[in-house]
Amino acid sequence: MQLWYAYAKTIGEKEAWRIAKDWGIDLVVVNPSFVVGPLLAAEPTSTLLLILAIVKGVRGEYPNTTVGFVHIDDVVAAHILAMEESTASGRLICSSSVDHWSQIIEMLRAKYPSYPYETKCSKQEGDNNPHSMDTTKIVELGFLGFKTVPEMFDDCIKSFQEKGWL
Repeated sequence: MQLWYAYAKTIGEKEAWRIAKDWGIDLVVVNPSFVVGPLLAAEPTSTLLLILAIVKGVRGEYPNTTVGFVHIDDVVAAHILAMEESTASGRLICSSSVDHWSQIIEMLRAKYPSYPYETKCSKQEGDNNPHSMDTTKIVELGFLGFKTVPEMFDDCIKSFQEKGWL
């Protein structure tokens, strides 16, 4: 599996840490997982396009991966906290629940049964192992809690509906 986006983000962060060290900059990085929620721009991001394609059943299959999900509002709140809290340092993981795409589709199908959804799981091996994301650092800074997976996907689906994409 070629995860070019993740690779580019990793390389970009490594370079940011190098520059921060060279220039004596106190860098704090918020690392969100898979960001879900309402559309903030006129066009959906690649993340939201994936969700839209899965809901519409136009991909032919859904990813065989277990992913951490986070609401866009939580990502914004985490960035504000990282900027305002003087004790913030290092990498701050920003993620709510970790679920396999099959669980997400099952949840959405129960709430929004009129959509065709993907029914076939990809045979391509992904990171489909159960895992967790350690959000201890951001919680200890005072982060009040993450929105749930149903909340973030409800906001996403409602946004798609309002835009006329569903």
